[in-house]
Amino acid sequence: MTWLVTGGAGYIGAHVVRALLDANLSVVVIDDLSTGLEQFVPPQVPLVRSTLLDGERVERTLAEHHVTGVIHVAGFKYAGVSVREPLRTYEQNVTVMITLLKAMQTRGVDKLVFSSSAATYGTPDVDIVTEQTPTAPESPYGVSKLVGEWILRDQSRATTLRHTSLRYFNVVGSGADDLFDVSPHNLFPLVFDLLYRGETPRINGDDYPTPDGTCVRDYVHVSDLAQAHVAAARRLDAEAPVERVYNLGSGSGTSVREIMTAIRNVTGVTFDPVIAPRRDGDPARIVASGDLAARDLDWQMRHSLEEMVRSAWIARQRAGDAYPR
Repeated sequence: MTWLVTGGAGYIGAHVVRALLDANLSVVVIDDLSTGLEQFVPPQVPLVRSTLLDGERVERTLAEHHVTGVIHVAGFKYAGVSVREPLRTYEQNVTVMITLLKAMQTRGVDKLVFSSSAATYGTPDVDIVTEQTPTAPESPYGVSKLVGEWILRDQSRATTLRHTSLRYFNVVGSGADDLFDVSPHNLFPLVFDLLYRGETPRINGDDYPTPDGTCVRDYVHVSDLAQAHVAAARRLDAEAPVERVYNLGSGSGTSVREIMTAIRNVTGVTFDPVIAPRRDGDPARIVASGDLAARDLDWQMRHSLEEMVRSAWIARQRAGDAYPR
C-alpha cells in the first residue's frame, strides 16, 4: 500500500512523509514547489512536481505509483492573505479538493486524511473548542477549509470514500534539523528570521480580549501532528471507525507574548517586540480539546513549549543564509 502526500515538500508535509517512512509505509509526494523545497523530500521518495489543478497528472500519479490512500496537506494556508486574495484561496483549497477527489474516484482510491484547520471555528464563544463547537470561519481561508470538509462528507455519501479531517492551528518546532518552517506569515519563522538578521520581532496587536492582550493559540509540535496523520491513515487502512473531524489541540493556550518570552529564553537574544496593528482574519483565542484524537489517534502533546522553540531555532540556525526569504 502506498500513500500519496500532497504538499509533501512543505514544512508539515515533509514531516508527514518522514513519519510514514518511520512507520514502514510506502509514500509518494506531489508538490508544485511553489512553497515547498525539493530538498525536504528524502531521495528514496518519488517526487512528482505538479500542480494539483492538473487532474490528469494527479490521476496518472495515483495509477503509476499504485496509490491506495491520500494525505492531503497541500493548500493555501494564510488566513490574513486570504482576506485580500479570496479567489486564489478558493482555487487552491476548494477547486483542488474537487480535482483531487475526481482523480481518486476514477482510480478507485477511497481513503483520504485531510489536513484541515481550527480556523473553521472562527472566534468561538467557549473556553475550549470541541468537535461539537459550531463552525463560524472569519476568513476565506477558514471558509475554504470548511467547504473542503463538506465536499468530503458529500462525496463519502455518494461513493465508498472513507475520510477524516484533522483541525489544528499553529504548528511549530522541527522534527529534524534539516526541516524548517519556510512560511513568510507564521510566527516562529518570522521571529527567527528577524533575529537572525539582527532586527526586532513584532507582535500583531496587543489589544485583544485576552489576559495579556495578545492572541492565544494552541501551539503544537509538527512531529506530534505528523504522527496523528499517520495514525489516521493507518486507521483508515484497517477500516476502523473514524470520526469525521478530530481536533489536534492541547487543551490549553499560549499567548504570542508568552511565545516571545520563550524565544528570548531559548535563543539568549534580548529584545522587546514592537507592537504592530492586528492582522486581518486573526481571532483572539482558539484553544481546542484533543480528547477524541487521543482516544483514536494516540494524539499527545509530547513536546514542551521550550522544546518547540529550541528545535525550531536549531533548524533555523542550520539553514543559515540558505533559508528562503
